[in-house]
Amino acid sequence: MNPLPNTDLDQYVQTVLTLYLELPETPLRATPQDQMQARQLQQRGVPLMLIESALLLASLRRFLRPPGSLPLSPIRSFAYFQPVIEELLHNPVPDSYVEYLRHKMKPFAGEKISRQKQHPAKVQKTTDSDDR
Repeated sequence: MNPLPNTDLDQYVQTVLTLYLELPETPLRATPQDQMQARQLQQRGVPLMLIESALLLASLRRFLRPPGSLPLSPIRSFAYFQPVIEELLHNPVPDSYVEYLRHKMKPFAGEKISRQKQHPAKVQKTTDSDDR
């Protein structure tokens, strides 16, 4: 596998972190650890569509828990999604599945999902860990 030029690597990491930060219940900013994990996914050649599917699937699983379940704490790290990324790497879903997941997420994400397609957010590099 040929490594991407720095600008392509930066774009991949930016896209992964934007997808992550646009989700409900995620921090306002990415941490250096989150950035490192996104770089590792790029180095492994994990497709962006698979990452988006994993992020949406994990978020939907949180929202669609049985009524009366104890509330979950907010997501504090991109690492939360790693098991679902691995799950989809071992059990791939069709590329069209991401559209289904986007549709299912709309009631929970409001404007976040639709804004993400039109205007990706800038990811600030910071060592702060300000969570929502």
